Amino acid sequence: MQRILVVGVTGAGKSTLARAVGERLDVPYHEMDGLYFCGPGWAVNDKLAETVSRIVAEPRWIIDSIGYPEVRDLLWERADTVLWLDYGRRVVLPRVLRRSLRRSLTRERIFGGNRETWAGWFSREHPVWWAWSQHTGRRAEIARRTSDARFAPLDTVRFARPDEAAAWLASL
Repeated sequence: MQRILVVGVTGAGKSTLARAVGERLDVPYHEMDGLYFCGPGWAVNDKLAETVSRIVAEPRWIIDSIGYPEVRDLLWERADTVLWLDYGRRVVLPRVLRRSLRRSLTRERIFGGNRETWAGWFSREHPVWWAWSQHTGRRAEIARRTSDARFAPLDTVRFARPDEAAAWLASL
């Protein structure tokens, strides 16, 4: 495990697991949303492909994402391990709700200095709506990729429940 993708639906705990694995294995952790959103107003990094290319050229890294479309194949082709948090809506939706409530209440700064707002809750782009609407499709995309012959060399570890991921992490 030198080049690791932590994948799953919104709210599965990808960033939390990636950070913890990175610390335990001393592998540099990169937050994909932090790479993608680069400034106020949810400005998008127009050099994302270049940034990600530099990261994945390194011998060791961990990234918490299936990858945005423009870098998805690059990530999957360079990774050697996929940690898949394959959790149902009953697990992820309460997590997303709690996280978004906290961020909205505390006005916590996230990616590029942006904040989740109360008005944002009415947008289809809000994490709660996104987690609900993208859940089935994202799981299917990850399942397709993990069974794709192009990515057969990847060591895939699939966790169906948070306690499985916690036990695996404790065993590292």
